[in-house]
Amino acid sequence: MVTQLFALIRPAVALFGEKDWQQLQVIRRLAIDLHLGVEVVGMPIVREADGLALSSRNAYLSPAERQRALALSRGLSSARALWASGVREVEPLCAAVRAELRAAEVREDYVELVEPTTLIPLPAAEQADARLLVAGFVGNTRLIDNAPVG
Repeated sequence: MVTQLFALIRPAVALFGEKDWQQLQVIRRLAIDLHLGVEVVGMPIVREADGLALSSRNAYLSPAERQRALALSRGLSSARALWASGVREVEPLCAAVRAELRAAEVREDYVELVEPTTLIPLPAAEQADARLLVAGFVGNTRLIDNAPVG
């Protein structure tokens, strides 16, 4: 769909949100590999005041589920705090996210630390732009979030 849209419209620039980091990277790679002549720019995640990433899926959450959904952003914040304190091992960083998910009874889909462009899982968080990705189910609603560790 995106390829067809780019081929029809021929934009010079296309803006995509960073909330779906994996999608953004795939579209960037697609534009490069197919020589589509479009610069794909990532736009920062927009968050509610309490940290919840804006998403159309948030409308499916009950008030109680919405509170539980904050575990995704809290987990990312906890992992980033660990990184800031010097922790570079993947397991404790991901464990910090998982602990928040478990405490809020969010069913984990995945928690992964990846190289930000290739999305290849990293053995350690040596680079500040390494990306923590999280997805989980709050009730029947699947939510995603991500953040650089540094």
